[in-house]
Amino acid sequence: MFSTDPVVRLKDVAIFQDQHTVLNQLNLEIEKGEFVFLVGKTGSGKSSLLKTLYGDLPLRLGDISVAGFSIRSIKQKDIPFLRRKLGIIFQDFQLFNDRTVADNLLFVLKATGWKDNVKIKHRITEVLLQVGLGSVEKKYPHQLSGGEQQRVVIARALLNEPVLLIADEPTGNLDPEVSDGIIKLFHQINKSGTTIMMATHDYRLIRKYPARILKCEAGKITDSKNEVVDLPTE
Repeated sequence: MFSTDPVVRLKDVAIFQDQHTVLNQLNLEIEKGEFVFLVGKTGSGKSSLLKTLYGDLPLRLGDISVAGFSIRSIKQKDIPFLRRKLGIIFQDFQLFNDRTVADNLLFVLKATGWKDNVKIKHRITEVLLQVGLGSVEKKYPHQLSGGEQQRVVIARALLNEPVLLIADEPTGNLDPEVSDGIIKLFHQINKSGTTIMMATHDYRLIRKYPARILKCEAGKITDSKNEVVDLPTE
């Protein structure tokens, strides 16, 4: 039966970093196919929220559902199954520098249970073409530009066809022109049905490519779906 449940649902949630409450009384839903920017100053709770969504920080108060998993009650052994439904993209690329691009992607597929070598090869080619990199399989990360490396990271995140792509400052180390290319790629991925949640400090990008905004500030989240979100002037 087709489910219309939100991809992400937070109910009466508090987010902690060590013993410190960074966000409190969070209630929100993110539907399938939405594109959401997550903004806020350093230390406002953006990364802590994202880490809680993918099971890297424990949830102590409230209830969160992500891709059908209850984060409050998830067992450690089930977190890899949650993460197979997610694509996670970091600012620092976290690629293996001693392996080719293809071997970086192969590692993820093997780790998530793929066994058929023909299907593996096809999927690697498919995701690299999807991110606009048709001829880099045999190259090593250090032979690629920063923008190309980030596209490899996005390809890696897409391997298992995630329902939700979580991107934590994915353009933080890239110049404006390359950043524009990455955000356009995210929009293409989003149009194919993948929900995207992107934390960013790049307000220029938000103004140029408007979408729903969640702003972390003073322990709360302001949601542009319900009220005006003020962005800093640059």
